[in-house]
Amino acid sequence: MNVSLTPALEKFVQDKVATGLYNSVSEVIREAIRLLISTESVSHDRLNSLYKDIDAGLNDPVSHDGVEAMEKLLKRYE
Repeated sequence: MNVSLTPALEKFVQDKVATGLYNSVSEVIREAIRLLISTESVSHDRLNSLYKDIDAGLNDPVSHDGVEAMEKLLKRYE
């Protein structure tokens, strides 16, 4: 597999290898892909949680103050 990087990304990767934390460009790219997978997984889990809360709210027979509800949601998903 060949990967084309912008000059800025190529420099970033080379700088990471130069620090000694990584032995090769491949290691840096593999780590970047692992982080992307992890980030997407967390985002997916947060979205699922949000959808569950929305469903619970839509099915809740109790009326809530909109401002209060938004404040609670914002605190929960910060």
